[in-house]
This record gives sequence, C-alpha cells and structure tokens, in this order.
Amino acid sequence: MTIVRYYSAGALSAAKTNALQESLKAVNPRVQTLQTEKCFYVQNNRYEQLPANVDAMLRGILKELDAADQLSGKAGLVAGPSQVVIEIGPRFNFSTAASTNSVSICHNLGLDFIERIEVSTRYLVGLDGAVGKDGAGIVSALLPTLHDPMTQCQYTERNIPANDFYEMVSRSKEDWYFVPLLEQGRRALEEINVKNGLAFDEWDLEYYTNLFVKVLKRNPTNVELFDCAQCNSEHSRHWFFKGKLTVDGKPKKQSLIEMICDTQRHTNPNNTVKFSDNSSAIKGYQHTALRASCFDGPGKFVQRSVQSDLIFTAETHNMPTAVSPFSGATTGTGGRLRDVQSIGRGGLPIAGTAGYCVGMLNIPGHKLPYESEQEYPGSFARPLKVLIEASDGASDYGNKFGEPVICGFAISFGTVQSDGRRKEYVKPIMFSGGVGTMDSDLVDKKDPKRGMLLAKIGGPVYRIGVGGGAASSVEVQGDSTNSELDFNAVQRGDAEMENKLNRVVRACIEMGDRNPILAIHDQGAGGNCNVLKELVEPGCAGAVIFSKAFQLGDPTISTLELWGAEYQENNAVLLDASDRDLLQRICDRERCPVSFVGQVTGSGYVTLLEQEFDAGADRFADRAKCGKELAHVPFDMHLDHVLGKMPQKEFKLQHIGERLDEFQLTAKVKLPEALNLVLSAATVGSKRYLTNKVDRSVTGLVAQQQCVGPLHTPLADFGLVAVSHFAREGVATSIGAQPIKGLVDPAKAARMTVAEALSNLVFVGISELADVKCSGNWMWAAKVAGEGAKLVDACEAMCELMGQLSIAIDGGKDSLSMAARVNGETVVSPGTLVVSTYAPCPDVTVKVTPDLKAAALGTDTALLYVAVEGQRFRLGGSVLAQCYGRLGGDCPDVGNAQCLKSAFNVTQQLLRQGMLLSGHDCSDGGLITTVLEMAFAGLTAVEINLEQLLASSGGACSQEEAAIRALFAEECGWVLEVQQANVAAVTDAFRKAAVPCFTVGRGVAVADLHSRQSVSVRAGAKVVLLQDSLFNLFNRWESTSFEIEKLQKAKASAIEEYTGMERRTGPHYTVSFNPDAVYADLKLGPAGPKVALIREEGTNGDREMAAALFSAGFEVHDVVMNDLLQGRTTLDRYRGIVFPGGFSYADTLGSAKGWAACIQYNGTIAPQFEHFRQREDTFSLGVCNGCQLMGLIGWVETGLTSTAATPTVPEVVLVGNRSEKFESRWVTLRVPASRSIMLRRLAGSVLGCWVAHGEGRFSFRTDASRDRLLMSQCVTMQYVDDASNPTEQYPMNPNGSPLGIAGVCSPDGRHLAIMPHPERCVQMWQWPYVTADFPCKNAAPWMSMFQEAYLWCSGQQQ
Repeated sequence: MTIVRYYSAGALSAAKTNALQESLKAVNPRVQTLQTEKCFYVQNNRYEQLPANVDAMLRGILKELDAADQLSGKAGLVAGPSQVVIEIGPRFNFSTAASTNSVSICHNLGLDFIERIEVSTRYLVGLDGAVGKDGAGIVSALLPTLHDPMTQCQYTERNIPANDFYEMVSRSKEDWYFVPLLEQGRRALEEINVKNGLAFDEWDLEYYTNLFVKVLKRNPTNVELFDCAQCNSEHSRHWFFKGKLTVDGKPKKQSLIEMICDTQRHTNPNNTVKFSDNSSAIKGYQHTALRASCFDGPGKFVQRSVQSDLIFTAETHNMPTAVSPFSGATTGTGGRLRDVQSIGRGGLPIAGTAGYCVGMLNIPGHKLPYESEQEYPGSFARPLKVLIEASDGASDYGNKFGEPVICGFAISFGTVQSDGRRKEYVKPIMFSGGVGTMDSDLVDKKDPKRGMLLAKIGGPVYRIGVGGGAASSVEVQGDSTNSELDFNAVQRGDAEMENKLNRVVRACIEMGDRNPILAIHDQGAGGNCNVLKELVEPGCAGAVIFSKAFQLGDPTISTLELWGAEYQENNAVLLDASDRDLLQRICDRERCPVSFVGQVTGSGYVTLLEQEFDAGADRFADRAKCGKELAHVPFDMHLDHVLGKMPQKEFKLQHIGERLDEFQLTAKVKLPEALNLVLSAATVGSKRYLTNKVDRSVTGLVAQQQCVGPLHTPLADFGLVAVSHFAREGVATSIGAQPIKGLVDPAKAARMTVAEALSNLVFVGISELADVKCSGNWMWAAKVAGEGAKLVDACEAMCELMGQLSIAIDGGKDSLSMAARVNGETVVSPGTLVVSTYAPCPDVTVKVTPDLKAAALGTDTALLYVAVEGQRFRLGGSVLAQCYGRLGGDCPDVGNAQCLKSAFNVTQQLLRQGMLLSGHDCSDGGLITTVLEMAFAGLTAVEINLEQLLASSGGACSQEEAAIRALFAEECGWVLEVQQANVAAVTDAFRKAAVPCFTVGRGVAVADLHSRQSVSVRAGAKVVLLQDSLFNLFNRWESTSFEIEKLQKAKASAIEEYTGMERRTGPHYTVSFNPDAVYADLKLGPAGPKVALIREEGTNGDREMAAALFSAGFEVHDVVMNDLLQGRTTLDRYRGIVFPGGFSYADTLGSAKGWAACIQYNGTIAPQFEHFRQREDTFSLGVCNGCQLMGLIGWVETGLTSTAATPTVPEVVLVGNRSEKFESRWVTLRVPASRSIMLRRLAGSVLGCWVAHGEGRFSFRTDASRDRLLMSQCVTMQYVDDASNPTEQYPMNPNGSPLGIAGVCSPDGRHLAIMPHPERCVQMWQWPYVTADFPCKNAAPWMSMFQEAYLWCSGQQQ
C-alpha cells in the first residue's frame, strides 16, 4: 500500500488568492505575498510505483480541463527564509465525498486498486522579512483563516501519511466493555456520562441506574449506554413536548404534543400520514406520470396513471451548522431529503425550502449602526461565516442531488440591552423543509415478520456524527472541554451518494405492488442503533444484527462507532428474504452500496453480534438455545427497555419578568433615515445572495420559486411545484417566522407566525383553507429558566388560532438546545417557531406574484391594502425598532381570527376570478417595504398615499409620526395590485366580508425610474413625506446582499451586477413562430424513434428531459452507463442519444471529466460512441453536464487539429464561471440561424431560459476554433442583454462565455451541446417570468427543439 503525490500549481484563482492574502494580512501585517498549489494524495493497494499507463490515466483525470498535463511529482512551493508553507487537507480519519467520487471514477476505469484520493492545498506565505524562530507562532496564528478544524487539519512533515491515511489515526485501545454499575452504582454511570458526552440529566441517571441494577440485574455495556443516550435523548424522544408541565405552579391539562395534535379536530381530515412517520402527507391527485418500465436494466419510459399523496417535512441542523457551517448544512439537507424518501414504503422529493437565523453579521466595511462586536464560543463559527457557508452547503448539496430550493427566509439578529443582557442567535438555526409525493397505495409500512431481512442502502460506515443525538440535546452549548466529542458529532455530506440512494428508492417505488421495500426509515440521530430498531419496533418484533455485514468506509471503526455513528446518505429497509437478489440488482445498477445486516427474529430483543451475516439467524428466535452466543455481546436489549413506553418526564416552569428597551417614536426618527436603515437590514433586504447560487429549476416541476419580475428579484411569497410534467395539479408551500416579536410577547409572535404563513400562501389558488396543513418547528432553549414557560405560551396561542382558522399541524420537530455559554454568560437564541404550510393546488397557473404590472401593461394601477387588524399600527418587535437598538412596546397581533379567515377566502376568490395583477404580504419592514418591494420587482414607479388609511386613525401624534407608524408597523395584511376598473368590485368584496381594505397608492405606468419623483409617499394630496428615485431605494435594498456577494463570489462580478442593475430595463422576448399552430398537425407514429437517455452517477436532470422527449413522440429509454459497460444494451439500437444535466461524480476533478474518462478509456464502449457519432441517421443532445461531456469527448469539434503544445486539450471545453460561483439564473437567449437540426424553427427567436451551472464558460483551444464555429454557423445560442444583443456582461451572461456563446453544434448539425436548460421550459407555466405581450400561453417555444428532432428522425422535417 502506497500513497503517490501529484502537485498542481495554482489551487485558487487570482481573485480568491488576493482576497485570502488580504485576510491573512489582517491577521499578521507582515504577510506580503501568497502562492498556492494543490497536492493529490493517491492511495493504492497494489503498486509501490505506478505503471506508466496507470500514471498517464491518473494524470489525464487529475489535470485541469483546459490545460496540458501540468502535474508534477514534486512540490512546486518550497519555503525560503522569509516564507512559510502551510498545507491544509482533510482530516485523516474519514474519506471526503470528493475522494469517494474520485475513487468511483477510478474503479469505473478499471483502476480498482485505488483506495483513496484526497486533495490538500499548500499555501506559500511570504513575509516582509526573515521568519526566524517564530515560524510556529506565525503558522498557528494564520491557521484559523485557512481551515475548518472540524473537517480539516494541518499536514506537516510529522503527520503526512506515507502509505495509508489511517496510519495516522489513533485507534481506540478499548472497543466495548461492561460498565460496573452493579459494583459501583450510579457513580459508574456518571463517569461514562462525562467521558462519552451522553448528555444524561438527573432523571436519566436515576432511570438507567434503576433499569440495569434493579430490573435487568446486570451490568450494561458501554455500547448499550451509548445507545440509550441516543435513542432516548431529548433530540430523539422529545421529552419536553411529551412531558407533564406545570407553569407558575399550575399543572397543564395537556402536554404540548397533545395540544398540537388537537389542532386536527378543527380541520379537514385530509391527512394520510400525520405525527407517525418520517414525513407527513395529505391527499393529492390522480394524474399521469412518466415511469421506468425496467428497474435492473435499460428500458423504455411509459405513462402510468398514479394516485399521489403530497408530502411535507421540515427539520433543523443547528449544532453541526454552528461548529462547521458547510458540512452541517449539507447533512441537514441530506437528512431532510431522506425523511421524504422514508415515508411509508418510499417517497419522492421534489423541492426544498431553507431558512437561516444568525447573529449580528458585522460585515467588514458594512457594519450597520445597531450592530456591535461580540464574543462567541470557541468552537462556533461567526454569524457571517455561518450565513455564507451554511447556505453554500445547503445549496451545493441540493444542486448536486437535484432538488431545487423554492422558498425560504433569513434572519440576522443580535442586540445588547441597556442593562447588559445580550439577545442574539449565538446558536444559529439552519432550517430545511421539503415537499414531495408518494403513491397513495404505499402509505402504510408493513410490519416486520420473522425471517424478514434488514438492509442498509447508501453510504458506508464512517466515524462521523458519533453521538450527534446526544450532542444536540445538551441544554447549553459551548461548555464542552472535549473538542473531540464536538468533532465526532460533525458529519460529512455526499450529495452524489444521496442521489444514488434516491435512485434506488425511486426504482422500488415505481415497481408499484412489486416494491421490495416493505418499510423504510432514514438514518439520522443515533445512527444504526436507532434506525434498525425503528424497523423492528412494530409488534416488538426484534432482530439480530451482524456487525461484520456492514460495508465500512473506515477500517478502524469500533463496534460502538459502527452502532452509533450517524454517517450520512443511508436508509434502512425491511424486505422479504425472497427480494434480496432483486434489491441487490437495483443497487448494483445504480452503483449504490447495499448491506444485508440483520434478520427479524420475533423475540422482542435487538442483539448485535460481532460476526458476518449468518443465514441460520432464525435460531436466535429461541434465545434459550443461544445462551452461550448471547452471553458476551456488545448490545442485547429488549425493545421494551430501550424504546418502550417510559415514564413521562415532569417539567416545572416559571415565567420570569423581563424588561425590554422600549422603542419610542420621537421627532428624531425621520422617514428617509428610517427607510434606509430598514431596507438595508439583512432580515428585510434582498436575498439575492442566497437565491442565485441554488438551483431553482431542476426537476422541471417548479411553477414558482423565490424570484419574480423582469430582473428576477427574490420576493416570491410561496413555493409551488406540479406533481407531474403531464399535469397542472400541484402542491404549494409557504413559511411563517416571527421570532423577534416573541422577545416581546411569545403568544403574539406565535399568532403572527401563523398569520405570516397564510398571508404568504394567499396568492396561490389552493383547494380550500381547511385543507392547509402545517409543520411546526420549534427552536427554543426551553430548559433555561423562563424560556420553557414562553414556549408553552406560544404553543397554546398557535394551537388556538389554528383551530379558529380551520388549519392544523400534522408534523414537525423541536430543537431545544438553543443556548450557548460565552465567557460564563448564557446567551439564549430567540425562541423561534417556524410554521410551514402546504396545500393542494388544483391548477399551478392560478397565482400572482409580487412584481407590479403597471409598467408592463402601460397603464396606471391601484394598490389596495388588506388590513386584517384595521388601522392599528404597533411597532414593538419591528425591524424599525431593531434598527434603533430597541425591541419593546406593544407588538402586532391577530385579534380577529375570523377577519383573517375571511380575508384569505376573499383573496382566493378574486384570484380565481382573475381580478388580481400582483400581491405581496406585509411582514418584516412593514407596509412601505411591501409596496417598494413590489415596485422593485416590477421596475415600476409607485406613489404611496396614506390619506385613506390615516383618515380616522386619530391620536395626538403628528402627521409624520402617524405615517411612520403606518408605514413600518408589521401588522397582518397584504397589498394587492388591481386594474383601476376593478377597484370598486374588489373593495366591495372585502367590505361584504367585513375585512378592512384601503386604497394606499398606485402603480405608475410611465416614469423615469432614476427620477426622484419615481417614488413618492404622501399623507394626502398636498402633504409629501418622501420623494426618491426607485433605483436609489432599490440599491439600498440590495446593498447588504451585495456586500455578502462580494465575500462569496468573485468581487468584480458582484460589483458588475450591483452597479449594472440601474441600467436594466428587463428582457424583450420574441418568437419566430406560433408553437400551438405549427405543431398542431404533428403526426406521431405508434412507436416513435428510440432515444437513449444516458445518465451517469450524479445525473439529476433526466426526468424532465425524458418528459420533453416523450411529449415530442420519442420512445425514450433509461440507460445508465453501467448498462453499456456491462453489455446490457448497445448504442446501435438508438436513433438519438441525450446526455442530460446534473453533476456526474459531483463534478469531482472537473465537470463531466469522470464521465468522459469512462467513455474514452474503455475499449468496449469507446468504439460504440464513435460509431454512433459517425452514423448519418443519428442525432445527439447534451445539456449542461451533457454539454460539458460532449466537449470533452469531441462531439462538437470543428475538425481543426491540435498543436504540439496542447495534444490533450479538447477543442471545446466548459470551464468555471467568471463569478467563481454556481449560477442559477433565468437568462435571455438569442437563437441565431445555425446548422442545428433541432433549432431550425427557433432561428431568430429571443427567449427566456433557465441556466444552472458552476462551469458554463465556453473555452476554445484556439481563437481559430471559436472563429470557425462562428463562420460555420455552429454557434446555436447566445446570451443577450436587455436590447437582445449578444453580451459578455454579468449576470445577463452568467458565466462570461466569449461572445455570449451558450451552445454549439457539430458542422453537420446533428450533435448539439448547450448549457441552458430548455427541457425545463417547454410549458409556459414553467417560465418564472414572461413579458405581457408574449403570445404563447400553453406550449412554450422550446418544445420545438424536441419536435424538430422527431420530424428529422421520421423524415418529416421540411
């Protein structure tokens, strides 16, 4: 076993290197220069010196895409007298996800002796003079800037592994042992509690001492105690919510969970799953769906009629995100995805939601006047880092898995009261929710029966997430003195593995009544010790588990770690023994690991044996005959003792009076200053820094995501997805969160949270209000003095209001470890309730968005304020109060539930009647923020007139003070834009329902948006309170997002977008034909031309592509690379090949490089691909990742020969975006006349289209190649600006491609490679924005691509 190293110069771009150098200089002013390089550590188990052919192959896949072999066997950076080298790489004790994918590439190339490939970054830091004897001190000071200690470590001459990464991992001297409770009593339990971080409280210590000493009368093993700590932790068992509560000496009649369940008594009984599974579900729709017809080999897609239920789940991942934001967020997202997968006998994720609550950002150079510098626990990341890196992690995971994020929130809060008390999200919140579907006949899990098997599908066992359930249950975080326990609780996300796992679950689901999965649970808190017991808990069935049957990713794993590690991307399934081979074949096809680890015994015991799977495991059903085998095992407990009904915990709570600094609206508060402060607040301002880096279109099922209007402004109130590409039925979701008001009054905040969720949902047509179900997620330091009583107040208020509104909770999670110790002070994060709604949507086209339409329509419009609380304007807990360093005062509330209910129903009725142009809820920032955001999104001038709203409000305050209250109060309500002609009808509808509705202004059709008259605020016809330019206020609203963008992407790109925004006018779409008319008579044959939809590990855009091809008449076959490699099909069967989008091998080593290598280096299939390319009766399409692949394998080359200097550089490659960030954008494309057979009809059109990529910039081997493509009419798409001219300006050109090139084709036009995603835009409801004059209403012009390919194949193309 040997490790070979390859070095590559320039690990970071020039921009990132310069930015990092400045950061290092801020730590040590002596820093003058910085150079970087990468080092690839390649571990193999066969050769001491790699053979030349292996070396050449490795160099080919490790080198940069657009460069000749630049790798060296020796380090290029060597420290001189005034320099230090700092090398940072992954921790030795577990393989990174990148290594897993790199190794997978190697194995698929036949290099099965490669075991691990890790990449380190080497920094050569130059100082202003000799380093001298202070080298160690210099390095130590710079280290925190260069690495994340939770996932990385410094590589030094002493610790760099020579032969095996695990040679540097200290192996535990003890595996498992018996804890002497019988001999030492409770003291032994207390010692292991501290040693292993079990988080046992007084109740737990007493309970388990009694259980083992008096009931079981034996010593427990450390594995058993660890198991109990995970399975019965607060995190897993929710003791507080299920507990017996006494508040201020008065016992509560119900537990919190009973209160919550009681909301179901007042709503429609449309739940099919509630409070009992990994997710919740409601009745959905009968619809047509595209399904695979073969599951262990290639086969065609077919349409089937499906009855679907609609799924929702949500959870948080706070502690891991606090200590390692990127990794914590990735695994939080992955865990929530598996919750969707693991409902019933399998569910399918469609889209996600996300939320972040962090402390004061203190952005360098952009510190807000109400922020202050504070200390944080040493193991916690700072709030700004959490916000950037956690959102990076969640986005990256979803992008690679293939789940769009369509809705979310972000809150930054921290303050120090005048008495010195600090209130801040020191412990942050990372929230992840998701919607999906499940077949209604797979709702019920099957009970375990003797002889059934337990299997683990997904990633192998790693020493990660050990003890996470207990770690997340600690009452106050930041006290830990054992950093290794914190390290162990952090996890590792591998979206590629999650994608493969999802493929397996999908395949099983699509088998219908032949689904081999009888029950499924996701592996989360507690790891194997929890999830395997969950499978065999029903009926107290029990099982025997074999520790050596698990696939290990780390050979040094101990038994305790195997049993308790929360390694990710793994589910446990129950199946009949007869289906073992079937599940194995499905997993093999998808390259997803599967381990058959146990068997149901029916004994009621769960037993862990240290041996391989034993086919004779049935004998353990009679434990009396197996006494000797069971005498010395690490775990052997009856389910009643570890998961059975345990005594209810009791909690005695007290209200503690708190004084809050009260906000006083004085004459010093002026409207212009107040508005600037509020618009720049992170909670209110633009979230563009979040939305542009996360895929919002993958699946092709997204009908509404976060961004709206001509500039794709992030303001949508709800998320919306269709349940099928062939149906308009869907599911809508929205979020409510008002935690800062909870610092003033928890009950009012809870009601406002519910109200916000509904006022966000009101703009999409749902079946009815009583069909709305909610997830309630509680992040609250309930066990800190005074906080538990607040939580009870909030829960009671929420439940009461929901009952009045006829909506209900059907699931949710709690995280009660929301306090942190900072320098001896306990800082409590604001108690936070997040309410996520979801509801059936009969038609996804019935909706309005917040962008004003007046300018687009060319006519003035009216703005109406639906004021649920009438003319009440309370400022307590508002963003305005926060901006002045205060919180207290009377805060908004919902005092009339019937009024809110009526307002919702009337708005829904008007929506269905087509009476509304746009709408937006009033929430953070108040009424003025709502109206201005609508104006920003619609690029429309606006006049706000408060005359009617203030007419009878009364009071002794001045007119300006009354206006400020009305403008910034965050009362429940929303603003509607309607045609002037419809004002009377709309206001009359609200009046009849006794809902206050006021005219508050107008959208102005024609105005100079740079003029100071483009935004005006009046208190009447003659009283002007404010005049400003729309773009000035728009820039203020974007300012904080811009400052964050500069820190997370190439600074020049952030500046280019921000400064260019005020020059934008919005796109202008034109289409060269009418798709509804041109293809109305298209004759489809009974069996269309066969197309192979070829996917590789990590492909995630295949289903929307299949739907587009199927709709055009093709017979579409699902073909994985494994099918070709193993000879299950050959390419000569097909007329077309389509390479869909995604992240093959998670883009490890470069986009599509692994996929290309598997074709080019394989002597069997490489000739097949080349033969297919040369056949004159074939066509191919590569989109996004498929486009990158086609460039690498040479399918769109011009024929120019390479030069001697670039023999290994393809003629066309796709390289990193100039922004150095993943870009999710709705761009405008021009389709020039080209040779492409697919784009013939679209020539001359200018259309909107989705892009979603990190490496989308076309790079040509020489300028001659680019010029030849242009001259040969092989450039097929170009990014254009608002004047429809090809552009390189960011973000209209999202990647910096020269001449705006977005796609190219082969000289004969048969092979097309494009970066945009037209397959996600083939129906108009999939378009997030369309100009008012665009003629298409149903089929979108992009469908023409696929129809033209069909015509070409069938000989009908004219």
